[in-house]
Amino acid sequence: MQDIQTVEFDHPQGFLSLAKNVGIKDSTLDLAVIYSTVRARAAAMFTRNRFPGAPVIIGRKHIAKGFVQALVVNSKNANVAMGKQGIENAIETCRIVGEELGINPYEVLPFSTGVIGRPLPMDKIRAGLKGIRSELKPDNLKQAAQAIMTTDTSPKYYSCRVGKTVIAGIAKGAGMIEPNMATMLVYLMTDAELPNAALQPMLKRVADRTFNCLSIDTDTSTSDTVVLMANGLAGPVKPAPFEKALFAVCEYLTKEIARGGEGATKLITVDVNRAKSEPQAKRVAKCVVNSPLVKTAVYGCDPNWGRVIAAVGKSFDSSIEPAKVTIRFGETDVFKRGSPVACDLEVLRKYLSQSDVLITVELGLGRASARVWGCDLTEGYIKENAYYTT
Repeated sequence: MQDIQTVEFDHPQGFLSLAKNVGIKDSTLDLAVIYSTVRARAAAMFTRNRFPGAPVIIGRKHIAKGFVQALVVNSKNANVAMGKQGIENAIETCRIVGEELGINPYEVLPFSTGVIGRPLPMDKIRAGLKGIRSELKPDNLKQAAQAIMTTDTSPKYYSCRVGKTVIAGIAKGAGMIEPNMATMLVYLMTDAELPNAALQPMLKRVADRTFNCLSIDTDTSTSDTVVLMANGLAGPVKPAPFEKALFAVCEYLTKEIARGGEGATKLITVDVNRAKSEPQAKRVAKCVVNSPLVKTAVYGCDPNWGRVIAAVGKSFDSSIEPAKVTIRFGETDVFKRGSPVACDLEVLRKYLSQSDVLITVELGLGRASARVWGCDLTEGYIKENAYYTT
């Protein structure tokens, strides 16, 4: 069995990157390029929003053959709802990157993140991409993670080793997050050699247990994408331990996105156990983590478990019987098999004041379970989004 090792942050072989300011933002990093020195086998999952951004439309076409060699990302502008011009801008961006790096432009994936409905500043992007080959550096993914940020308060990155291979991931996302495929923007790079046929099913399995179990504000973005690139430079790896390590990277990034939600002060984890099926467990868990009343109660350290009861009930699942349901804050039962439990409210308030809060729901119907992540709802979220474009 190949050992899985977490490391502070390591870089897989053969991946170079750059991060720079090209004037889309005032001064902070706003453009990133990630490049594999050899063609990488690749898989991706894209948003199911019916208004996908131009980069999503082009990205779906470019990855269809299963190979990617470069990613190009701009922040502050989403290139969404821009019609034919948006498509042409995404295509031109790939063409420029292909010419600069001497690679097939159809093996470049474009990404844009930020405000919807504004023209991409192509003059700045064209100038910024000129001469990028000389700017690419090894061990530079942390800076790339900074360049893809929009309302994020900190960059998100993580890596694991599996034998001689490395999986590294960077991500962005703080608002408009209720994935319906994968997540906000996540780039996963590995030097492991894996068969092309294994990548997409593996990515979907992992995403369904991580990014698809995340919600900050119930809004599915127009630009959500997760990409996995495997360039094979470190040699073959056994699929089972690799998938376990990939899950570890994705779970970490999922929790960091939830923890860093717009205005958030707390990470909320909701476990639903003893359900009839995993879909049922996940559906109920999402009802709880998405409830504004649950989220605000956690923010206010208010042990109002009645809000959790209401959230479970609004799943409208006729098989759920109140007499079988148990609800727990941390390790403390507050409602057990249909009846309230006498508890020390001050102890519960103290628990809810922590930065990590666990809410558990047991349905008493079967053996299936699901875990989802979210965050509290604060005044900060309102302020961030009330004045986002002004």
